Amino acid sequence: MGRSEAVQAAGGIVWRPGRDGTTEVALVHRPKYDDWSLPKGKLDPGERWEDAALREVREETGMTCRLGREAGSTRYTDGKGRLKVVRYWEMEPISGGFEPTEEIDELRWRSVNDASGRLTYDHDRALLEEWSRRDDRIRRGTT
Repeated sequence: MGRSEAVQAAGGIVWRPGRDGTTEVALVHRPKYDDWSLPKGKLDPGERWEDAALREVREETGMTCRLGREAGSTRYTDGKGRLKVVRYWEMEPISGGFEPTEEIDELRWRSVNDASGRLTYDHDRALLEEWSRRDDRIRRGTT
Protein backbone atom coordinates (compact mmCIF):
# COMPACT_ATOMS: atom_id res chain seq x y z
CA MET A 1 0.00 0.00 0.00
CA GLY A 2 1.38 3.39 -0.96
CA ARG A 3 1.59 6.22 1.55
CA SER A 4 -1.38 8.01 -0.04
CA GLU A 5 -3.70 4.99 -0.05
CA ALA A 6 -6.24 4.77 2.74
CA VAL A 7 -6.86 1.58 4.68
CA GLN A 8 -10.34 0.46 3.62
CA ALA A 9 -12.65 -1.22 6.11
CA ALA A 10 -16.36 -1.98 6.41
CA GLY A 11 -18.73 -2.80 9.21
CA GLY A 12 -22.22 -2.66 10.54
CA ILE A 13 -24.59 -0.96 12.88
CA VAL A 14 -26.23 -4.19 13.98
CA TRP A 15 -29.59 -3.36 15.51
CA ARG A 16 -32.66 -5.02 16.95
CA PRO A 17 -35.84 -3.88 18.70
CA GLY A 18 -35.31 -3.82 22.46
CA ARG A 19 -37.75 -5.29 24.94
CA ASP A 20 -38.74 -1.84 26.18
CA GLY A 21 -39.47 -0.45 22.71
CA THR A 22 -36.07 1.15 22.23
CA THR A 23 -33.62 0.22 19.49
CA GLU A 24 -30.57 -1.73 20.65
CA VAL A 25 -27.24 -1.87 18.83
CA ALA A 26 -24.43 -4.40 19.19
CA LEU A 27 -21.08 -3.20 20.52
CA VAL A 28 -17.93 -5.32 20.57
CA HIS A 29 -14.99 -5.21 22.97
CA ARG A 30 -11.47 -5.78 21.64
CA PRO A 31 -9.17 -6.81 24.48
CA LYS A 32 -6.01 -5.99 22.49
CA TYR A 33 -7.02 -2.31 22.51
CA ASP A 34 -9.41 -2.43 25.50
CA ASP A 35 -11.96 -0.52 23.45
CA TRP A 36 -15.67 -0.70 22.61
CA SER A 37 -16.59 -0.22 18.98
CA LEU A 38 -18.98 -1.14 16.21
CA PRO A 39 -18.04 -4.40 14.45
CA LYS A 40 -15.81 -3.78 11.45
CA GLY A 41 -12.68 -4.89 9.62
CA LYS A 42 -10.47 -4.46 6.60
CA LEU A 43 -11.50 -5.43 3.07
CA ASP A 44 -9.79 -8.42 1.52
CA PRO A 45 -8.18 -7.80 -1.90
CA GLY A 46 -10.91 -7.54 -4.57
CA GLU A 47 -13.73 -7.76 -2.00
CA ARG A 48 -16.80 -5.55 -2.34
CA TRP A 49 -17.52 -3.15 0.54
CA GLU A 50 -20.90 -4.75 1.30
CA ASP A 51 -19.46 -8.28 1.31
CA ALA A 52 -16.66 -7.20 3.65
CA ALA A 53 -19.16 -5.57 6.01
CA LEU A 54 -21.26 -8.74 6.23
CA ARG A 55 -18.17 -10.96 6.62
CA GLU A 56 -16.57 -8.83 9.31
CA VAL A 57 -19.79 -8.55 11.30
CA ARG A 58 -20.24 -12.33 11.11
CA GLU A 59 -16.62 -12.91 12.19
CA GLU A 60 -16.81 -10.50 15.12
CA THR A 61 -20.36 -11.13 16.36
CA GLY A 62 -21.14 -14.67 15.20
CA MET A 63 -24.32 -13.37 13.56
CA THR A 64 -25.41 -13.65 9.96
CA CYS A 65 -27.19 -10.39 9.15
CA ARG A 66 -29.52 -8.92 6.57
CA LEU A 67 -27.83 -5.96 4.89
CA GLY A 68 -29.80 -2.72 5.02
CA ARG A 69 -29.08 0.81 3.92
CA GLU A 70 -25.63 2.33 4.03
CA ALA A 71 -25.41 4.04 7.42
CA GLY A 72 -22.46 6.36 6.86
CA SER A 73 -18.71 6.35 7.06
CA THR A 74 -15.84 7.43 9.27
CA ARG A 75 -12.35 8.68 8.45
CA TYR A 76 -9.55 8.78 10.97
CA THR A 77 -5.86 8.14 11.47
CA ASP A 78 -5.23 4.62 12.74
CA GLY A 79 -2.64 3.59 15.33
CA LYS A 80 0.01 3.28 12.61
CA GLY A 81 -0.56 6.83 11.34
CA ARG A 82 -2.49 5.78 8.22
CA LEU A 83 -5.76 7.24 7.00
CA LYS A 84 -8.53 4.69 7.58
CA VAL A 85 -11.91 4.88 5.86
CA VAL A 86 -14.70 2.70 7.25
CA ARG A 87 -18.10 2.39 5.57
CA TYR A 88 -21.00 1.05 7.63
CA TRP A 89 -24.35 -0.52 6.77
CA GLU A 90 -27.47 -1.07 8.84
CA MET A 91 -27.77 -4.76 9.64
CA GLU A 92 -30.44 -6.89 11.26
CA PRO A 93 -29.37 -10.26 12.71
CA ILE A 94 -31.13 -13.26 11.18
CA SER A 95 -29.19 -16.15 12.74
CA GLY A 96 -26.21 -17.07 14.86
CA GLY A 97 -24.93 -15.90 18.18
CA PHE A 98 -21.86 -14.49 19.85
CA GLU A 99 -18.97 -16.67 20.99
CA PRO A 100 -15.90 -14.95 22.50
CA THR A 101 -12.64 -15.08 20.52
CA GLU A 102 -9.14 -13.78 21.05
CA GLU A 103 -9.99 -10.72 18.91
CA ILE A 104 -13.47 -9.99 20.36
CA ASP A 105 -14.09 -11.11 23.93
CA GLU A 106 -17.44 -9.48 24.61
CA LEU A 107 -20.58 -8.28 22.82
CA ARG A 108 -23.18 -6.09 24.47
CA TRP A 109 -26.58 -4.95 23.23
CA ARG A 110 -27.27 -1.35 24.30
CA SER A 111 -29.90 1.28 23.59
CA VAL A 112 -28.66 3.95 21.18
CA ASN A 113 -28.12 6.43 24.03
CA ASP A 114 -26.28 3.91 26.18
CA ALA A 115 -24.24 2.70 23.21
CA SER A 116 -23.17 6.23 22.39
CA GLY A 117 -21.88 6.66 25.94
CA ARG A 118 -20.07 3.29 25.89
CA LEU A 119 -18.27 3.67 22.52
CA THR A 120 -14.57 4.50 22.95
CA TYR A 121 -14.06 6.65 19.86
CA ASP A 122 -15.64 9.99 18.98
CA HIS A 123 -15.96 9.02 15.30
CA ASP A 124 -18.05 5.95 16.24
CA ARG A 125 -20.27 8.05 18.53
CA ALA A 126 -20.80 10.67 15.82
CA LEU A 127 -21.71 7.99 13.26
CA LEU A 128 -24.20 6.28 15.59
CA GLU A 129 -25.80 9.56 16.63
CA GLU A 130 -26.16 10.75 13.03
CA TRP A 131 -27.63 7.39 12.01
CA SER A 132 -30.18 7.49 14.83
CA ARG A 133 -31.21 11.08 14.00
CA ARG A 134 -31.79 10.23 10.32
CA ASP A 135 -34.05 7.28 10.98
CA ASP A 136 -37.47 7.79 12.56
CA ARG A 137 -37.67 4.05 13.41
CA ILE A 138 -34.99 4.49 16.05
CA ARG A 139 -36.02 4.96 19.68
CA ARG A 140 -32.96 6.15 21.57
CA GLY A 141 -33.88 5.39 25.21
CA THR A 142 -31.68 4.21 28.03
CA THR A 143 -31.60 0.73 29.49
